[in-house]
Amino acid sequence: MDDDGGAGTVLSVRTVAETGSTNADLLAASTEGAPEGAWLRAERQTAGRGRMGRTWADATGNLFASTIVRLRLDDPVAPSLALVAAVALHAAIDSVLPGRAAIKWPNDLMIDGAKLSGILLERSGEAVVVGFGVNLAMAPVVPGRRTICLADQGVRMAPDDMLDRLRASFAHWLAEWRRAGANGICDAWMRAAHPVGASLRVSLPDGTRTEGTFAGLDPSGALLLAQGGGAVRTIHAGDVDA
Repeated sequence: MDDDGGAGTVLSVRTVAETGSTNADLLAASTEGAPEGAWLRAERQTAGRGRMGRTWADATGNLFASTIVRLRLDDPVAPSLALVAAVALHAAIDSVLPGRAAIKWPNDLMIDGAKLSGILLERSGEAVVVGFGVNLAMAPVVPGRRTICLADQGVRMAPDDMLDRLRASFAHWLAEWRRAGANGICDAWMRAAHPVGASLRVSLPDGTRTEGTFAGLDPSGALLLAQGGGAVRTIHAGDVDA
């Protein structure tokens, strides 16, 4: 399956019945010259990964797919690709379930406080692999977290159909990122996420927690957390508690 994403990038999709991790496979392929726009989808993953070292649960009928972005010298800062991925996936979901999903920093999609999808970005040299896991048919059991799937919302969609929407959306927002810079992507992300002034609690990678009110994003996509007395903390890694 090949087509043109409208931004000069040829999008090719390879589907496998099973693999350990689509991200790991494309990271390996990127070192062998796999081009930007290559996509890999697996019907089943046995070693899927999530952010901050977590595993990503496998569930039949869900979407597991990854793609490659090759960074250019004049690209915006690489961490802001996380915002591109979140906005692209939000647009794809919104096309079949309008107004229901919201982005939770940095790039989880939520419906009524339950997790619908996750995104993981991993870099090797100038190649960034962007992995998507979307609960289409089943909501996996994740200890301590509520999950949801599109089927719970009355939307029945095959993984290939969702991937077609995601590929087109990602190509569009990647081109927009390169055309307008990270600020435009930040604006699109903000329209789909928690509002400025919302109270947030953040779990940090060292196991501690902090809280404050949402004060926006910096150009790299880092979370700005207002904490009283005019102090604003910049958080580059962590989880916003749902």
